[in-house]
This record gives sequence, C-alpha cells and structure tokens, in this order.
Amino acid sequence: MRRNPFFLSLITLAIAFILSLAIGSVFISPKELWDILRGMGNETFSFIVWQIRLPRTILIALTGAALSGSGAAYQGLFRNPLADPFLIGVASGAGLGAVIAMSVKWPYTFWGLMAIPLAAFIAALLTVFIVYFLARVGQTIPTTNLILAGVAFSSFATSLTSFLMLRSTSEVRRALGWLLGGASQAGWTAILAILPYLIIGLGILLISGHALNLLQFGDDQAQQLGLNVTRIKTILLIAASLATAAAVAFSGIIGFIGLIVPHLFRIWFGADYRRLIPLSILGGASALLVSDVIARIILAPQEIPVGIITALVGAPFFLWVLRRSKNQGYW
Repeated sequence: MRRNPFFLSLITLAIAFILSLAIGSVFISPKELWDILRGMGNETFSFIVWQIRLPRTILIALTGAALSGSGAAYQGLFRNPLADPFLIGVASGAGLGAVIAMSVKWPYTFWGLMAIPLAAFIAALLTVFIVYFLARVGQTIPTTNLILAGVAFSSFATSLTSFLMLRSTSEVRRALGWLLGGASQAGWTAILAILPYLIIGLGILLISGHALNLLQFGDDQAQQLGLNVTRIKTILLIAASLATAAAVAFSGIIGFIGLIVPHLFRIWFGADYRRLIPLSILGGASALLVSDVIARIILAPQEIPVGIITALVGAPFFLWVLRRSKNQGYW
C-alpha cells in the first residue's frame, strides 16, 4: 500500500465518486449508473444523475481538493501542523468576502458567479496576511499565536458576516444555505465558474513541492540553497488563498478537511511536498465526498450540512494534533 499511494488514492476517489452518485433520496444502483453513462438508462434517473448529482459531486470533490491542498501548503509554508484554512481564519475571511458579493445581488449567471470567488479571494488574502503578521514572533510563528490570531480574526469576520445577513432581504436564504456548508450552488454553471480559480491556485501548489521542501529548513538556509524566500512565500500565499476562496465561495465554510487529510498523508507517506500536495488534493476530494454521503443518509430523508460532519470528526482530531505537536514539535 505504501508503494502505491497515488493508485490507492485514485481507487478511493473513484469509490467515493460512485457512492456520491448512487446514494440520495432515490438510490441508483451501480448497474443503472453504468447504463446512464452509456445513454441507455431510465429517463428520470438520467435527469437526476446528469443535472443534479453529477454537478454536486464534482463541486464537492473540487471543494475537498482545494481545502486539503491549501491546508498542506499552509502547513508547509508556516511550518506548523495546525495551519488549516479554517483554523487560521482564512475560510471565515473568504466567507465574509463572498457574503459581501452576495449582498450586491449579482445575477445567477456565469459572470455573476465569477464575482463571488473574486471577492472571497481578496478577503482571504487580506486575512492570511493579517493573521500571519499578528502571529509572527521574530522568524517563527508559534502554534498558540497562530491559533489565537486565527480565532480572533475568524470571530471578527463571522460577526460582520452575520450583520450583513441580518441586513439582507432576498439574499439571506441563499447566504444562510451557503454558510452552513455544502453544495448550495450546485450546477454546471457553478463548476465552470470555480474551475479557473482552482486550476490556477492548485496548479501553482502542485509545482511548488520542491520549494516547500526547502522552506522546511528555515528561511535562512532556504535562501542559501538558492530559493527566493520572499517571492515564493508570496506566491504560495496567493495560490493557497485563491484555492480556499474559490472553495468557500461555492460550498460555504467547511472546517478541518485541510487539517485532517494532509496530516494523515504526512504520517503515512512522508513529508515530501512533491508527493504530499497531490496526495492531499486527491484525499481531500475523497474525504469530503464521503462526508457528504454521510450527511445525506445519517438522518435520511433529511439532509444535514456537510460542515457538521467534518466538524464532528475534525474537532477531536484537532485536539489530538495539538497534543502531538506539543510533545514532538513540527516535523
């Protein structure tokens, strides 16, 4: 299993993808799914798969990939195991930007949807720089400082978000559904709108594995090895924030995926970021798809927000990582 992490990750993602398409208020068997993909399935089931479940499944997978890939990059960038988009406040900041864009009442068109992740990206970028400078002590970023700065700014952003939602009228239902986490804007238009941001953000992270490896030696040594530390840190912050903002803009604030998946893959397969980043992207997509399936069936026929599932799993995991980091330090 350790020799083929990518094969294992792809198989897991394929299984999670099939489960997401099959499970819902109407169960669709694997055989029926195969017939639908060949264009020979039941007309009603075909509509459910092509117009409802497939775009939702793709959006959830893209969201998990973005959050997990960004989480791995933040952890390497800050050299801190708790640097997750949710915990350091980036997700809440992006959420504030998204709600501001929603309050302008953009039309539900391709260009209207493109404005939401753009606003989320600007807010996310501001958030990560604010939290970074508040937490920094000399050349280090202590875990406690990072968490406190993230929590403080997250509370501030959440308060502003709630205020805007209370003042809104027709957009409040849309914003509330988004805030709870999940594919509230699932549809092919949303996928087309999110893709450019993710291609740029995750694409940059995928080719930055070597730079992240050098940053683990510290800024001074990385500079001596020929890395332009200031430039690469800026690029990585922008790329990770862009991917996070796109995910939050279309799927809401979903916590802990960016913490759990990179941490587990680092334990299982090592801390080489040339391998860790792509594995985290694949694993994040699978993890959020499975969480979404659980959210559909745990109180069926009622569906609960996927953010609740990730929080129930992620909070205990966060406490374990916090305890582990105190005992062992960062990798």
